[in-house]
Amino acid sequence: MNIIVIMIDSLRPDHLGCYGNDWIETPNIDRLAEESVLFENAYPEGLPTIPVRTALFTGQHTLPHRPWQPLVDEDLTAAEILLEHGYKSALITDAYHLFKPGMNFHRGFHAFRWIRGQEADAYESAPHGKDLNEFTKPAMKGSGAEKLLEQYLRNTSRRTREEDYFVAQVALETIDWLERNYMHEKFFLWVDSFDPHEPWDPPPPYDAKYTDPDYKGPRLLHPKYGPVDWMSEQELEYVRGLYAGEVSFVDKWVGRLLEEIEKLGLWQKSLIILLADHGLPLGEHGTILKSDINLYNELLRIPLLIRHPQGLHAGKRMDALVQTHDILPTILDIVGLPEEAIAMHGQSVWPVVEGRREKLRDYIVVGYHESAHRCVRDREWSYVHRPEGWQCELYNLVEDPEEQRNLIDQYPEKAEELASQLPRSFHVGTPEIRSIQLRHEIAGSPIKF
Repeated sequence: MNIIVIMIDSLRPDHLGCYGNDWIETPNIDRLAEESVLFENAYPEGLPTIPVRTALFTGQHTLPHRPWQPLVDEDLTAAEILLEHGYKSALITDAYHLFKPGMNFHRGFHAFRWIRGQEADAYESAPHGKDLNEFTKPAMKGSGAEKLLEQYLRNTSRRTREEDYFVAQVALETIDWLERNYMHEKFFLWVDSFDPHEPWDPPPPYDAKYTDPDYKGPRLLHPKYGPVDWMSEQELEYVRGLYAGEVSFVDKWVGRLLEEIEKLGLWQKSLIILLADHGLPLGEHGTILKSDINLYNELLRIPLLIRHPQGLHAGKRMDALVQTHDILPTILDIVGLPEEAIAMHGQSVWPVVEGRREKLRDYIVVGYHESAHRCVRDREWSYVHRPEGWQCELYNLVEDPEEQRNLIDQYPEKAEELASQLPRSFHVGTPEIRSIQLRHEIAGSPIKF
């Protein structure tokens, strides 16, 4: 059985038709969902990009003790495990954090292909020739986001056709690898697309597919992280439309990849898993882009589809609480290697799918290593733990999925129950840090955000 993992960065499940969206076109992912087990309550554990990949690659917890850091000698990765069982493997990605010097996320793969130039990848140094004022507002001047945007515009200055866009390059490189390697007895393929992560810059017609044709403001491809009090409602609607366009564009190229898998006769031979590392705030709860204070559905919920090559349990929807460190144990279980996951923190969810277990866990905990803000959830309630000086929050996810009504005063016993799932070791961090990920994205630190 082959293993194909399609990791899509910053993809919100509520922007997919299979998760109930009715205005964004995602026919290819929706078709995959029809043949897959769909998980309604899938979450990361330690945020953001690199800690999530560490959990995915190793099946181990990262929160609260594992920061944004390279893989270390003691880590045993999926590629290394599967190598010992005869799998040929490849990692194909434009997620530039994975291939920065010393990160080691390619360790154990037979082949790895880096698509250069995403976001602030230190790729191009020549001037981009564009007026930065077209893409920013005065409130962004001197911010980390402005610096990211400058590098991105340099990196994409020679782009001329749709195939030059990053998700297209990832798909085409993957198709090339499949055409050269599909004859292996079994393979492990990890495809990691950075889109629809910001900057939101899809080609025509996707750039205008969901935006107001009468919008005359700046092209805010990459707003600054944090509060949205510097943005008008029209600007917020515009960037939401850009993100939606990115989602549809990503879906198109996921579709091209799935077509190739079918064309090569791999559909009935391959376990296919599609997921994201986290979601993306777009003005909900007063913030945009990732931050440690936004521990709500828009950031925390992720799509997770698992398609068995024999079509087992196709169309089944699961409400079990699943986290990213459960993915590798699940893969190993399905391909007949459950013993390899014995020492992992994560658990296979497949026994729950098959009805041999009721659930994996009663609660999940999510947060950033470098923050004291934490979220504890069960399948109905979400408790947001805040450090001293902040108000803690409690939401009923069934009756209030947008998390607008803080019920902590009405249901103190429930808040206490969820708070009790936070051991002392989780109460760590420095809550004054707001732009955690930016510290790792821009060369030439320190930068004040």
